[in-house]
Amino acid sequence: MSQSVGNTALAYARVWHHVDASDRILGKLAERIALVLMGKHKPIYDPSLDCGDYVIVTNSRKIKVTGRKEEQLLFRKHSMFPGGLKETPYKVVKAKSPDEIIRHAVSGMLPKNKLRERRLERLKIFPNEKMGILGANIMRSWDDGTLPPDFKPSSPTTSKTLEMLRERNAKAASTSS
Repeated sequence: MSQSVGNTALAYARVWHHVDASDRILGKLAERIALVLMGKHKPIYDPSLDCGDYVIVTNSRKIKVTGRKEEQLLFRKHSMFPGGLKETPYKVVKAKSPDEIIRHAVSGMLPKNKLRERRLERLKIFPNEKMGILGANIMRSWDDGTLPPDFKPSSPTTSKTLEMLRERNAKAASTSS
């Protein structure tokens, strides 16, 4: 007799999450994204399986860092030849490709094994609010890792769309009074 109860295919199904990175701290955001990419939020989590979800990050240009990291942080890469060390300051990387900052931080938070690259492929990062056709796939949207109280899976919600809905509801309530 089988010990599994219910449809386990639903547990392994991949969900698309949306994260708005504006005014978020880089390290805390990267940690939560890494947990979702690994699948640690699911009850079926196993370190040897790749059961994580997709994550779409928008507004990567508006990410924040704490302390004096904006002046002190350096991104290093080496060509493996003598004298081949290249150091790029945080401000230059943020101006050229802000998505690389988040990708680098999330990559550092993932386990260093064969699943790392496959998990990073499920991370989609956009510098602005526009996410193209991928926006139609979003099932969950979160600002601080939790779902909003008025969450509707049929419509993608960001913090800005939630604010607009609350303002619209407040105006409707004030005009009806």
